[in-house]
Amino acid sequence: MDFELTQEQKTIRDTAAQFVKHELEPIAAELDQTKNREKLKGILKKLADLGFMGLNVDRKYGGTAAGTVAFSLAMTELGRACASTTVTTSVTNMVAEVIQVVGSEPLREKYIPSLCNGEFAAGGFALTEAGAGSDPAAMRMSAVLDGDHWVLNGQKLFISSAEFAGVFVVWAVSDKEARKGKGISCFLVEPSFPGLRIGKEEKKLGQLASPTNELICDNCLVPKENLLGVPNDGFRIAAAELAGGRIGIGSMSLGIGLAAMDFARDYVKEQARLDLPAFRRRGADRMLADNTTRLAGARFLLLRAAFLKDQKTFYAKEASMAKVYATEAANQACHDAMEILGDYGYTQDCPVERFYRDVRVTSIYEGTSEIQRLIIARELLR
Repeated sequence: MDFELTQEQKTIRDTAAQFVKHELEPIAAELDQTKNREKLKGILKKLADLGFMGLNVDRKYGGTAAGTVAFSLAMTELGRACASTTVTTSVTNMVAEVIQVVGSEPLREKYIPSLCNGEFAAGGFALTEAGAGSDPAAMRMSAVLDGDHWVLNGQKLFISSAEFAGVFVVWAVSDKEARKGKGISCFLVEPSFPGLRIGKEEKKLGQLASPTNELICDNCLVPKENLLGVPNDGFRIAAAELAGGRIGIGSMSLGIGLAAMDFARDYVKEQARLDLPAFRRRGADRMLADNTTRLAGARFLLLRAAFLKDQKTFYAKEASMAKVYATEAANQACHDAMEILGDYGYTQDCPVERFYRDVRVTSIYEGTSEIQRLIIARELLR
C-alpha cells in the first residue's frame, strides 16, 4: 500500500500552505470581525488565479485536473486559517464539478471557465429548504416547463455565498405525481434571471465572513437548456455530488482541528518553559496526544475516500465515514484546545475562539452526523 503523494499533490498542498501563511492567515480574524465582502472576494480571486477553484475540473474548461486527493489536501491547508474562505472554495469546486459531470457541452463551456478563473466570485449550491435539510427529497420548490423556459417557484435556505455567486445549481420538483425523490430536476440559475431574489442574510455563530442567505424564486424564468442532465433525475445528482462535498467539508474540518491543536501545543510548550506545574502539563499532554491521534485517523479516512473517488469507484460510504469522523474529531479538538488555554482561549484575541465557532457547523451542513451514520449503516446492511 503506497501512501506517498504525487509531486503534483505535494505542490498543491505546499502552495496552499504558503498562501495561508502569506495571504490568508494575516487577515482571517479581520474577515471574521468585519465581514468585509470585498476583501473576501479579493482572496477568492487570488485562489482562482492559483487554480484552486477547479481542482478536479478538466483543463479544457480552465480547471487544474489535479484530482480529489489534491482537493482534500488543499481544503485542509486552507481550513487551518479561515473556514469562511475554505467553505466558499469547496462549494465553488463542487458546483463546477456538477456542471462538468451532468451539464451539456454548451453549459460546460458557458459556466465552468467563469467559476475556475474567478470571473464568478463563487458558485451556489441551492438544495436545502425549510423541512427539507436532512431529507432533501421532501423539497417543495416547483419547476414547470412553459415553452422555452422552466418556471421555478419556492424558497431555498442557508445558501452559502448567495450574495455574490455567479451561478446557482438549484433543485426543484418537476413531477409532482412521481414518488418521493423521483420527480426532482436540477437547473443552472443565474442571479440576473427574472424572478430570482436573494433574501435575508442569516445571523450565524461562526464562519461569519461567508454570507448565508435565502434564495427566493418567484416565477423565476430559467431557459430550458439550463436543465442539468435529464428531467426528474436531479435527486440522484444531488446524492452523488453531496458525497464529494463531504470530502471537502471533512478536509476543512481537519484543517481547523489541526490549527487548534498546533496553537494549544505551542501554548503548552511555552507554559512548560515557564515552569507550569507538572500535573497541569500531564492533563494537557493527554488531550494533545488523543486529539492528534484522532485527527491523524481523520486524515487517512478523508484521503481514502478521495482516492476512491479519483478511481471512479463507489465511495459514498467512505465519504460519510470520513465526514462524520473528521468533523466530530475537529469539534473535540477545538473544545479541548479551549480547555487547555483556559480563559485566554475564550477571548477573541485567541484564534481558538474563532476555530471553536467555525468548526461547530461542520457536523451539521453537507449532511448531519446522524445522516452520515444512516448512510453508513444502509451500505453495511445493503
